[in-house]
Amino acid sequence: MAALRLIVGLGNPGAEHARTRHNAGFWFLDALAAKAGARFGLESKLHGETAKIELAGHTLWLLKPATFMNASGRSVAAALRYWKIEPEEALLAHDELDLAPGTARLKFDGGHGGQNGLRDTIQHLGHGKFHRLRVGIGHPGHKDKVTPWVLGRPGKDDEASILRAIDDALDVLPLAVAGEFPEAMKRLHTPKP
Repeated sequence: MAALRLIVGLGNPGAEHARTRHNAGFWFLDALAAKAGARFGLESKLHGETAKIELAGHTLWLLKPATFMNASGRSVAAALRYWKIEPEEALLAHDELDLAPGTARLKFDGGHGGQNGLRDTIQHLGHGKFHRLRVGIGHPGHKDKVTPWVLGRPGKDDEASILRAIDDALDVLPLAVAGEFPEAMKRLHTPKP
């Protein structure tokens, strides 16, 4: 597997969205940038905020699209073109309804599972051959409740669980960055004793 060169967090821009479940991808990127001591700057030609970090001996670009979730693909595609990065060298971090809070899973390729940021990215690229970090936010129980759920803020316990899952993902990220995905997945997906 190729080493990673780009990590994208999916979310909605603006303070009113900052702590919503739908912004779990932004939470992950913010935690990664904070750990690396990096600051985001607006890059208008990429329709988002970018930062550059070093991790596991690799230079990585970080991207937070400023396009709103449903148009994330425009920013992702622009960044891939601009930095001449192949989609399989990119990891998109996003909220995942089908996983409980406290769970994070790595995955390569596949559909969008109803996640609008993934849907738009797949439309722009013409395929889904990129890595994903699925950050569990849980499901409200009925499809009619999904929109207010994802756009709402998690309770204290769920938020703590989501942040713990993000920490777990950050722990295995150096392996993923180096292209050692099977090992990163094994460590992230194996329940801790």
